[in-house]
Amino acid sequence: MSELKVIGLDLAKSVFHTVGLDRHEKVVKRKMLKRARVLEWFAQVPPCVVAMEACAGAHHWARRLQALGHTVRLIPPQYVKAFLRGNKNDFNDAQAIAEAANRPTMRFVAVKTVAQQDLQALVRLRAAVVKERTATCNQLRGLLAEHGLVLPRGVAVMRKRLPELLEDAENALTPLFRELLAQGQQRLKELDEHIRFYDRQLDRQARTDEAVRRLDGIPGFGSVLACSFSASVGDGTAYRRSRDVSAAHGLVPKQHSSGGKEVLLGISKRGDSYLRNLLINGARSVLCQAERKDDPLSQWARKLRARRGYNVAVVALANKLARIGWAVARHQSEYRAA
Repeated sequence: MSELKVIGLDLAKSVFHTVGLDRHEKVVKRKMLKRARVLEWFAQVPPCVVAMEACAGAHHWARRLQALGHTVRLIPPQYVKAFLRGNKNDFNDAQAIAEAANRPTMRFVAVKTVAQQDLQALVRLRAAVVKERTATCNQLRGLLAEHGLVLPRGVAVMRKRLPELLEDAENALTPLFRELLAQGQQRLKELDEHIRFYDRQLDRQARTDEAVRRLDGIPGFGSVLACSFSASVGDGTAYRRSRDVSAAHGLVPKQHSSGGKEVLLGISKRGDSYLRNLLINGARSVLCQAERKDDPLSQWARKLRARRGYNVAVVALANKLARIGWAVARHQSEYRAA
């Protein structure tokens, strides 16, 4: 197997498929591997390029293969699709991955560390609980409306009004429905406790993790955004410049140009939508406080809002915050207002 230059590895739950190409991009090896034998087989292969789609489990296998001396390239799945020929099967998928890895203009995904994946898990679990709490409040509000009790939106309103409705004996609610409301109230309390647990973990990361602590000092960045940004961007070495970070997260205009005529549309909304939403919300916070501050960032935000409107200013400010975050992570420096 000394002639192998690149191996395309199609990941799966139990059975993995590999296709090896030589320096002429000719298929010289095809192998089906059980999950338990993947590392054993790659340990016998001379160091080469191993390409995989950036999907579930890819970062774990990338770290294990790097430890064996291989060079790992993770490719976004949408970039592999163009190289698939013939019917879709596992060997054809692995060959398409290998051929895509040989393209000189191909873009690759940086391999995440275990610490980055832990931060990502923490942020995403918190987001899931917040979403569940919102859904629970909306459901209870809808059920109350069916009984003629209309409540304003908001979790705080639901926390305040539910005990009042349960104690009010003159609102004509049946014993069964009161019991259901009490169960919903208990569910909200449990979800609030879960969120407080995740918030404590995020605050601890903001104090103990040096990279997260530096990001937390940027205007608009809180512990949630700082942890999410660190989990996604890492130390910033995967990006050549700050603009690449904002472009990777969909904060730059989408193009639809042809015939030499440049047409710019709304933002592309590529990449991690959750991180992009956090950056947008952080930018809203900075813009709201800009009227009471006189630092250069606030002055720039106020002028842009007056010239282009609120929404454009928010997106442009989110773009700038992403660039600042990359600079802080890449150069391991503290944020300092100009």
